Amino acid sequence: MKKWSEAFQVAAVFVGTIVGAGFATGREIVEFFTRFGAWGTAAILLAGVLFIISGAKMMLIAIHIKAQSFEELNQYLFGRFSAVMNLFLFMMLAGVCAVMLSGAEALFTEQLNLPRHSGLLFTVVLTLIVLSAGIKGLFGVNAFVVPLMVFFTFLVMIQVFQTGSSFQSEFTFLDWKEGVQAGLSAFSYAAFNLALAQAVLVPMAIEINDRNTVRLGGIVGGVLLTVILLLSHMTLGTHTDPAAYEIPMAVIVKRAAGGLYLIYLLIIYGEIFTSVIGNLYGLEKQIRQYIPIRSFFIHAGILAAVYIVSLVKYSTLLEWLYPLFGYVSIGFLLLLLIKKS
Repeated sequence: MKKWSEAFQVAAVFVGTIVGAGFATGREIVEFFTRFGAWGTAAILLAGVLFIISGAKMMLIAIHIKAQSFEELNQYLFGRFSAVMNLFLFMMLAGVCAVMLSGAEALFTEQLNLPRHSGLLFTVVLTLIVLSAGIKGLFGVNAFVVPLMVFFTFLVMIQVFQTGSSFQSEFTFLDWKEGVQAGLSAFSYAAFNLALAQAVLVPMAIEINDRNTVRLGGIVGGVLLTVILLLSHMTLGTHTDPAAYEIPMAVIVKRAAGGLYLIYLLIIYGEIFTSVIGNLYGLEKQIRQYIPIRSFFIHAGILAAVYIVSLVKYSTLLEWLYPLFGYVSIGFLLLLLIKKS
């Protein structure tokens, strides 16, 4: 029982690291999967297999080579070219933190009508409190948020289908060209998210240092991600044109399950928060190898820098970094699949 409990904690962190605000809003799922209709369903299953295999393998390799941070894993995978990957990853993690903090601020001010900067300050303070507990804080938050997210996603899908809505896309696999595009989209989605997730999964694996636990955790996490993706995909597919909205899931929730809207906002915040603490945990482990000071000061320093970045137009830089990092991520996933664990 203890082994399953520890494996679930690993799985929860895995899921919590992968999902973010884009996942909760439905935008990511529409872009990568739902727009392909039936092929999108097949693409989710492919992405799920990649998450299950590669997530577990990444943590097993980390234990095998005793990697303390993502830098050492990338040295193992990329050799002398690892510096490029590490630079990209560091910038992306900081950028994603900035975007998530901006998202938290927007949620508090636009949706809850709270004072300006309240969301930002609340998230920063809560992050410092949670991360002061180290990996236990990371486990605790994700163990609470992830089951809630799975339950809510399932509940929304039931509510939507009870209204008489049905999947809008014609369920056919005739267009093979669209199938190829969906397959590439699934591979890109898994590669990009796994490349970012290594910042959390690598140091977590070495702290646990049990191959059976991380293997089981990787499998359970991958299965949970697949289930959440499928449930969200089926829900989003009930709308005639989900791609027309910035937050398509909000449109569906308001229409079919208005009473759940406040819970939906809580889920979005939970997914934002798990991304922030996961990325900061990974960045702190990396920086601490070069600056051996207390974790609190590293977390505070990163948050201060990220806070400044979140006030600037960082979105332009991210628009340039995202596709470039996407290509590098595909190389990362291929090397991960090839290397022995």
